Amino acid sequence: MGKTIKNIITGKEITKPDPVDIEVPFDGGVMITETDTAGVITYANRKFRDLTGYTKEELIGSPHSINRHPDMPKAAFKGMWETIKGGNYWEGFVRNMTNEGKYYNVIVWIKPKLDDDGNIIGYIAGRKIPDPDLMQRALDQYKVMMHDEM
Repeated sequence: MGKTIKNIITGKEITKPDPVDIEVPFDGGVMITETDTAGVITYANRKFRDLTGYTKEELIGSPHSINRHPDMPKAAFKGMWETIKGGNYWEGFVRNMTNEGKYYNVIVWIKPKLDDDGNIIGYIAGRKIPDPDLMQRALDQYKVMMHDEM
C-alpha cells in the first residue's frame, strides 16, 4: 500500500492507495478546496469530495497531498509553494489520485487568501479541464523531472 497520512483534527491515519492506471474524467464543474498556510485542507466542496472519493471528515484536517499522484515530481510543487507563499497566483497541470488510486488530470489554479491586513492566512484552489495535448506535454516533462529526482 501507499504512504500513510495523518488527519490533524481526527488523528486518524489514512493510507493512500497504490496508483491504478484508470482515468476518472473530470467534467469541469466547480471543484474547490481551501487550505491553511501549511497546506492542510480546511474546506473541500462536494464536487471535490465526489471526484476524489474522500469524505469531508477524511479531507478536513488532512494535508492536501492526500490526493497527490506519485507521478508528480516534487520540483513541480516546489515552484508552486514559492509562488503562492510570495502572495502570487499559480496555475499548473496536475495529475491527482482518487481514494481508489485512479487518476484525474486537471489544471489547478491557486491564489492566497488574505486577512484585512494583507497577510496570507491560507490558499484557495480551483480546477479546470486541461487541453489533452498540453496535459500530455506536461506529463512527459514530469517523467523527465521524476527521473532527475532519483
